Amino acid sequence: MAEGAALRAVRGCLAAFPREARELGWMEDVPYLDRPLSPLEFYREWVSPNKPCIIQNAISHWPALKKWTSAYLREVIGPKVVSVAVTPNGYADAVFQDRFVMPEERQMPFMDFLDIVEKKVTSPNIFYVQKQCSNLTEEFPELVCDVQPDIPWMSEALGKKPDAVNFWLGESTAVTSLHKDHYENLYCVISGEKHFLLHPPSDRPFIPYELYQPATYQVSEDGSFEIVDEKNADKVPWIPLDPLNPNLEQYPEYAQAKPLQCTVKAGEMLYLPSLWFHHVQQSHGCIAVNYWYDMEYDLKYSYYQLLDRLTKTLKVL
Repeated sequence: MAEGAALRAVRGCLAAFPREARELGWMEDVPYLDRPLSPLEFYREWVSPNKPCIIQNAISHWPALKKWTSAYLREVIGPKVVSVAVTPNGYADAVFQDRFVMPEERQMPFMDFLDIVEKKVTSPNIFYVQKQCSNLTEEFPELVCDVQPDIPWMSEALGKKPDAVNFWLGESTAVTSLHKDHYENLYCVISGEKHFLLHPPSDRPFIPYELYQPATYQVSEDGSFEIVDEKNADKVPWIPLDPLNPNLEQYPEYAQAKPLQCTVKAGEMLYLPSLWFHHVQQSHGCIAVNYWYDMEYDLKYSYYQLLDRLTKTLKVL
């Protein structure tokens, strides 16, 4: 009897949490700001309540918006060898064949990568510059002067500099699978468009996680890819569901989730709050830069950790 009562209590808590979160701050669309706010205003109105927004006129002064053409990038970066994620299907860091599969990290001249993106050279594989280790400052320092090393008003609002500044450029078939990050994320589109599907952290009870053997794509002698397990590596928790085509027979709880979708265009900045789930697509050749600021591990984080653990507990009961 006691165990049954406990189970009902957990179910009731999980059912109530997303509903109450939506009643308190649910939005039908990601709102637009026509300009950046002051650091205090932005923290109070967006960071503290953990709400996304698209900010216009925040990067309109960046030289990159006009300068970052293919010809310019060839001239500035040219033959320099950079890290490129290569996959057979466009999904790097995603669940495939019951594995969490990471891309082949290929070292190649940047101009050769541009030849593939521009279809001057054909390849059956999908190429994406997406190494998330502050690759803008580490691999493309020549480009930093065309943007900013940080976003001053966000750095002041949070009292810190970004942990990483990343450069993104790839094909339209390169997709980022649904996941969340422990960062306050400012995602700036330089050219093209990025298409985001978002879930608030309160949707966690409806989003499935499983543990997967980590593996990596490796190119075999005939040029095809094989999936090679990472030996002695711990299993990785990841989301197996495709939010654009969810298998509701396998994951019926997802039908209760309420995704938001938005398109971030050239010259716009998305504020993606910490712990928000996101799935990302892009137009072909889209270029973007994002700034990762470490989140505060405060009461809000503890609240979502509790939700995550209650969700896991319910699954095993």
